[in-house]
Amino acid sequence: MVSEIKVKICGLRDAAHVAAAAKAGAAYVGFNFFSKSPRYISVDDARSLAVDVPLGIAKVALTVNADNAFLDDIVGRVPLDMLQLHGSESVERVAEIRARYGLPVMKVIGVADEGDLAAISEFSKIADQLLIDAKPPKEAELPGGNGLSFDWRLIAGQRWSVPWMLAGGLTPLNVAEAISMTGAKQVDVASGVETAPGVKDERLIADFIKAARGEKT
Repeated sequence: MVSEIKVKICGLRDAAHVAAAAKAGAAYVGFNFFSKSPRYISVDDARSLAVDVPLGIAKVALTVNADNAFLDDIVGRVPLDMLQLHGSESVERVAEIRARYGLPVMKVIGVADEGDLAAISEFSKIADQLLIDAKPPKEAELPGGNGLSFDWRLIAGQRWSVPWMLAGGLTPLNVAEAISMTGAKQVDVASGVETAPGVKDERLIADFIKAARGEKT
């Protein structure tokens, strides 16, 4: 039986891959505005892609500790449906951004061990959605998209008051297991559908979405 799992393809940088994500049935497409990332996209290029995203697919802006001036620029020029905060933003900052822009906010929580779970409950009180990701190694330059997973048993059977998304090292080969183990209804992928950092692959995008939904690839 095919499930209703929602998939977010993050770090899209060209029209062909946006179209591939839409054709394969992605529920969300993500644009990465973190300049150190190999998936970085400029505001102008993101706007060009976003205006052609089919209706019904949520357009998400990934930012890392962005100030208001930068967020003003993104929100003012790119037609967005959600802001994804992937830095060390506080609960107060999340609330401020949510109020300022009137857009749903997804807060990313990095998990490495049981001690990280308290933050999930804390941010669930203010964010519209949560993205539960693998906590990056201390030496990592990127807050996410490192191709690393965490011990999914840490969140197995847990539920929160807002929708949440699982991320971190997911690929077409392991996403079904991750969903089964955690009960996730939504999953996010960036590096797991790439042939090189920042280089998406249309076949991997399609295979990932099929695998997440329990369809044959």
